Amino acid sequence: MKQETFEKIAAARVLVAGDLMLDRYWHGATERISPEAPVPVVHVREEEGRPGGAGNVALNLAVLGARVTLLGVTGEDEAAGRLERALTEAGVACAFERDGRFPTITKLRVVSRQQQLIRLDFEDGFPGYEADGLLARFRERLANHQAVVLSDYGKGTLADPRAWIEAARAAGVPVLVDPKGRDFDRYAGATLLTPNLAEFEAVAGPCADEAELEARALELRKRLGLEHLLVTRGEQGMTLAGEGGCHHLPTRAREVFDVTGAGDTVIATLAAALAAGESMEAATALANLAAGIVVGKLGTAGVTPRELEQRLAEQRLAEHGVVDEARLLSLVEAARARGERIVFTNGCFDLLHAGHVTYLEEASRLGDRLVVAVNADATVRRLKGAGRPVNTLAHRMHVLAALGFVDWVVPFEEETPERLICRLKPDLLVKGGDNDPDAIPGARCVREAGGEVKVLSYLDGISTTALVTRIAAGDDSGE
Repeated sequence: MKQETFEKIAAARVLVAGDLMLDRYWHGATERISPEAPVPVVHVREEEGRPGGAGNVALNLAVLGARVTLLGVTGEDEAAGRLERALTEAGVACAFERDGRFPTITKLRVVSRQQQLIRLDFEDGFPGYEADGLLARFRERLANHQAVVLSDYGKGTLADPRAWIEAARAAGVPVLVDPKGRDFDRYAGATLLTPNLAEFEAVAGPCADEAELEARALELRKRLGLEHLLVTRGEQGMTLAGEGGCHHLPTRAREVFDVTGAGDTVIATLAAALAAGESMEAATALANLAAGIVVGKLGTAGVTPRELEQRLAEQRLAEHGVVDEARLLSLVEAARARGERIVFTNGCFDLLHAGHVTYLEEASRLGDRLVVAVNADATVRRLKGAGRPVNTLAHRMHVLAALGFVDWVVPFEEETPERLICRLKPDLLVKGGDNDPDAIPGARCVREAGGEVKVLSYLDGISTTALVTRIAAGDDSGE
């Protein structure tokens, strides 16, 4: 995931429809127990209101920088006005339908010392609500958006989601659904469904292990005609089921403080990334990262692009460096599950010079991850002659790993890295100089796997051999 993704998100338009609600919070200190009953007494000193339900999805999208339009039903009351003002101030375009027969759904949470003591719900839902008018507004706006989120909390706005899904698919817009209840057939034909594990097992049945979960997820995806099914599994991460099988993403949470609204953050991040043109795998990886951030916050909260960029940089740094072949294969598999493009190159890199650095930096720009394979000392000696390498394998790899644009450095013992390349199957194999692309070791394996082979130019007049010769001759001109 690169900076340009966040720039594209800022230009993306996402249409959100679903159940709206106002989340209210009363904050105060608790210092004694009531004499009337064995309950704490909260001295309320602060009160706030935040958009909940589909409103929280829209707010998450706005915090990410996307352009959002929100459709939903409210009552004709003070809570509706408060909800709309909060969203409008956040940059969300609201197109609410107000119905005076029902109150706006409100949930009040009493919080003390950063702990939620009680939640009080004020709601009747929208029984018998006819969504024809709202659905017409939805259809009118589809052409101007790149992704749709249907946020179903079972309150009545999306009592019949089929018409909404069919309208989005007919317009060629991907539609992501946060489901509710046990009847997932209502969501057939959606691009993506995002149940949590409990919701998934309530429909598909209990899963004894990961293999059974994967089998049931693939079966449900196929039966409902979904492009993908994403099961969010809390501390166990996420499982994405698609046409090619399942990908598991481990949790990225450092500390779980409050899971309120985490599902909204996941689907909002997915929608923003898809609207920006990312693959489902890359979008899911970003959503997984966002979930790991948001559960460390109190209450419903969004994740900013800066927070995501920082966590992406930390993740990249944690996975960066010298690795053995087994570790490299594991890291590449995880990167591919995130939709990342793998670039591979190799060489001796005995005395690292400006030509090497320029070449490697250019190679890194061609993908998301750069793998550099380094010849062992014995093969360098056979290739370059007695007295080489000047630096040992360990030293050469350490210097390469210090380059910020090199992700993984791995040694190889053979004359060529062909075996490693054929096992790794990078998306792009890069070599420098005047190599014939068809003669590069490993080229055939890369192309057969659907990858590319590319030759880059070295800087003229710079080579390790020339440097060694000058040093031996005592030439300190630096030319």
